[in-house]
Amino acid sequence: MTEHGLKEGLKLGLVGPLPPPNGGMAMQTLQLAAILREKQVEVELVQSNAPYRPAFVERIRGLRALFRLLPYLFRVWRLAGRNDVIHLMANSGWSWQLFAAPVIWAGWLRGTPVVVNYRGGEAREYLAQSVARVRPTLKRASRLVVPSAFLQSVFRDFGFQAEVVPNIVDLDLFSASDSVARSENTFTLVVTRNLEAIYGLDTALRALALVADEVSGVELKIAGSGPQLEELRELAQQLGIEHQVSFLGRLDRNGIVALYAEADAMLNPTRVDNMPNSVLEALACGLPVISTNVGGVPYIVEDRRTALLVPRDDPRAMAQAMIELKSDVELRATLRREGLAEVARYGRDKVEPLWFDLYRELEAAS
Repeated sequence: MTEHGLKEGLKLGLVGPLPPPNGGMAMQTLQLAAILREKQVEVELVQSNAPYRPAFVERIRGLRALFRLLPYLFRVWRLAGRNDVIHLMANSGWSWQLFAAPVIWAGWLRGTPVVVNYRGGEAREYLAQSVARVRPTLKRASRLVVPSAFLQSVFRDFGFQAEVVPNIVDLDLFSASDSVARSENTFTLVVTRNLEAIYGLDTALRALALVADEVSGVELKIAGSGPQLEELRELAQQLGIEHQVSFLGRLDRNGIVALYAEADAMLNPTRVDNMPNSVLEALACGLPVISTNVGGVPYIVEDRRTALLVPRDDPRAMAQAMIELKSDVELRATLRREGLAEVARYGRDKVEPLWFDLYRELEAAS
């Protein structure tokens, strides 16, 4: 037996995306694989976003799906036949139908328990449209696990029982530091989301324009890439704030840590969210957070205790929060202190045993 009570030589199949890009689900897949291997668990990883082979296929829309899906299905079938447990990272929409459902059915047909680790922020909308298709597949899974009480309540509304295992935050990498001196003349806000419509970057820019009408010395740094880059640049110019906004492109994890160390606050203007790792990582770095109160965000932070929460698509409310945070040193100190205490719940030492307990139960049952 291992130190976690698992049998020696446990074989675990792990299915999910890997970076790039450094999205939340991809990073959780990567972290979990590293933790399991460190604990002497034999991990077979099937990447759901594997690069196209040959590379030119990516430019051919219909053909590229076929070239990715067929090898994936073959790897999934083999995975189900030679592992003791399968841990599946799952999402909504086409991702569910093409990449999650086949894993569940392969595990069921080959007698291998499958843990569905669902992470999509649009679960309610997807289930409302597709629950009749999802239900027969999800019934074949051994367990449904979600990272937040928010998603647990969503699945409960559709008759599914889910248990909560939070995301793991790397508290060794993302940690608070006072070693970097922040400018006394500039209040720096940072956004670390992809440049896509669902993440509300336009709201952040409109809020900054309102702030600029009332106070000086506020700047916004945006770390991310995506299809809205030129559109957002044009909007910044139209609002007259192009000199206060920096588009940094996609940063690696060390780059994000360095960015947080030099910032005064983190801004999360998203329209849809589940359990954003970016918010938790900012808290771990001792950074006050302003976020929209959408989806699972209010389940992980509390307004005016661990973050400032504002309605989605409300630039004026976001601007007021930015001005208040800039002017209120005591509020920033409170958010920093309480945020650090809260994010400790997501450390590896707290979350890792939950996964091993689950694997042990499935191991015994099978």
